[in-house]
Amino acid sequence: MIEWLTMARWSPYIVGAGIGFLIWATFLFSDRPLGASMAYTRTAGMVESAVSPEKTASMPYYQKFSPTTDWNWFLIIGVVIGAFISALLSGTFSIMLVPPVFAEAFGLNTGLRAAFALAGGILMGLGARWAGGCTSGHGISGTLQLSVASYVAAACFFAGGIFVAGLIFGFPYM
Repeated sequence: MIEWLTMARWSPYIVGAGIGFLIWATFLFSDRPLGASMAYTRTAGMVESAVSPEKTASMPYYQKFSPTTDWNWFLIIGVVIGAFISALLSGTFSIMLVPPVFAEAFGLNTGLRAAFALAGGILMGLGARWAGGCTSGHGISGTLQLSVASYVAAACFFAGGIFVAGLIFGFPYM
């Protein structure tokens, strides 16, 4: 077996080159940028369609963005499957209800962890829709296209990440 497939961490240079190739191939074959958040909004639309198809069909958002499966939806499935296979091959796969970093900061309460995860997911989804794309859409595809909005969004992603990491782990530089 190829040794690098079993590594727990890959070189960021190789991964960066791989993502660059993936973006190039995405534009070549689909003429669309790579992004993940649209798959979640389409999934929400599919759930809404199952509950109330007439109301969902009348919503302007779902008239513009049809709630159907597309290649972005399968990208999410591929990311989950790929992460699982990578964890198995590297020997790092484990099941944990509360990760150690969360447990150290907030305790072992699984209900609290689930509430934080749900709230974080909702906020990330709202932010992605408000910003017109997610971190992969803006940070990778948008900056590749030299979009000013994507550079601003990517800077905000980093600033927000640094701020939240400081809240969780403390601000050693203050």
